Amino acid sequence: MVVIPPAGDDWLGLTLDPLPTEAASVWAATPRSGAVVCFLGVVRDHAEGRDGVTALTYEAYEEQAVVRLRELAGETRRRWPAVERLVLLHRLGDLPLSEASVLVVASTPHRAEAFEAARFAIDTLKETVPIWKQEHHAGGTEWSSHAAPVRPVREARLV
Repeated sequence: MVVIPPAGDDWLGLTLDPLPTEAASVWAATPRSGAVVCFLGVVRDHAEGRDGVTALTYEAYEEQAVVRLRELAGETRRRWPAVERLVLLHRLGDLPLSEASVLVVASTPHRAEAFEAARFAIDTLKETVPIWKQEHHAGGTEWSSHAAPVRPVREARLV
């Protein structure tokens, strides 16, 4: 699963490799885009109700996750037609503390739309794409207790 920039304007995927944060930000900048907003989610040392997290493992229903990423890109563009380029990339596998796990980048002509589109994209990705995380901590290993049922992208709410 090598992550390389696409020929089109949506860079979507799952990967075992480190996320190409700098390359994605550079790729997202176009002559028309005056704003490039990047959200990078990283592995932290705690979860809700649990301190001492030492690492995470991400798993996905990969075939359906790719379908949902495409749907999410389409819905983001439907709601914010000004989006020039959009990046939705998620890591899989074992990740240590401070390692990047998810990358969302949105470029638009103006900053308001870029912030709104990126916020919608990360929130909706977390709620609609079938990716699960397992938390490793001193007491053992458990699946995240705050997972919600995966729902359709079109049902996403604006925050």
